[in-house]
Amino acid sequence: MLETKTLIADLNNPQHAKAYLSLMSHYASDPMGGGKDISDYAKQNLVPSLMKRTDVFIVLIFDGETPAALLTAIEGFSTFACKPLFNIHDVVVHSDYRGNGLTKHLFERIEELAKFRECCKITLEVLSGNEVACKAYEALGFSDYQLDPEFGSALFWTKTL
Repeated sequence: MLETKTLIADLNNPQHAKAYLSLMSHYASDPMGGGKDISDYAKQNLVPSLMKRTDVFIVLIFDGETPAALLTAIEGFSTFACKPLFNIHDVVVHSDYRGNGLTKHLFERIEELAKFRECCKITLEVLSGNEVACKAYEALGFSDYQLDPEFGSALFWTKTL
């Protein structure tokens, strides 16, 4: 039986910072995270860089003292709604904890915070081949984004600099 606690992370807390990096490393090493651990640069600079920002919110789940899951949300802004929004950038459930409903707990906590901050929506990106994640997000009320079905769904594109 899991004894989990879900909380908004404080990266000034060494336990939270260590848990965040451990879970991010686990995620990056997974095939759905690219299959390669985060760089040494990221390991050294990710937490200090995030601590400088006021628009990043991290939810952590611990099973006792063991980090089990995390969600990273970054606040953006909707020009159409003229309100803030959250973009979910990372969702990680450690492989030892998958299938225990932790994703639901992560999203419940971030949705509470988004409502408190008067966000108009929560967005996320997901690999189309990640069927487990797609089903989980659909069950949580997420769907592809369309302004008008005639023009199709929005696509997430990137250009590496």
